[in-house]
Amino acid sequence: MNKIGLFFGTETGTTRLVAKKIHKLLGDELADKPVNVNRISPDEMLRYDSLILGTPSYGVAEIPGRSAGCLEPNWEEFLAQMGNADLSGKRIALFGLGAQERYADRFAGSLIRLYQALAERGAEIVGSWSTDGYVFEHSPSVVGGRFVGLVIDQRTQGMLTDQRIEAWLEQIKPLLLERTAKAA
Repeated sequence: MNKIGLFFGTETGTTRLVAKKIHKLLGDELADKPVNVNRISPDEMLRYDSLILGTPSYGVAEIPGRSAGCLEPNWEEFLAQMGNADLSGKRIALFGLGAQERYADRFAGSLIRLYQALAERGAEIVGSWSTDGYVFEHSPSVVGGRFVGLVIDQRTQGMLTDQRIEAWLEQIKPLLLERTAKAA
């Protein structure tokens, strides 16, 4: 597939909102419209070589899904359907949501779980993000001093969302397009 696939899990709709902002900046020529993972099969996602995937934070650093308290299927159920699918050759950028003031001790904790699940299946993860400008005590999603993907706090830093998305896309777009060019 020679476009970037854009998929998300959501419970309240905020992750969907961020995915739509990302799509608007990339445009229809570079990325397909964002789709909730509870509306597709793994095969539909796996046809892309470059992906942007988004997750809310739910539970205590849990993958969002019914066992974490979500009312609708989310990443937990999608990954279960995916099984041990081989993601070698897939280049994936991740974004996650969190509330740094409310959950300062586990800020954006679900992002690391999605990262781990994809890396274990052989995906190449790109798009780590600086922790500068965030105020929190701990995040399991910080590896080597950086978040494993873009982190958005719509609750307390919503005014920074667009700026953060734009800067992150400048970083990841060439990497994702390089992979889509090889697939074309």
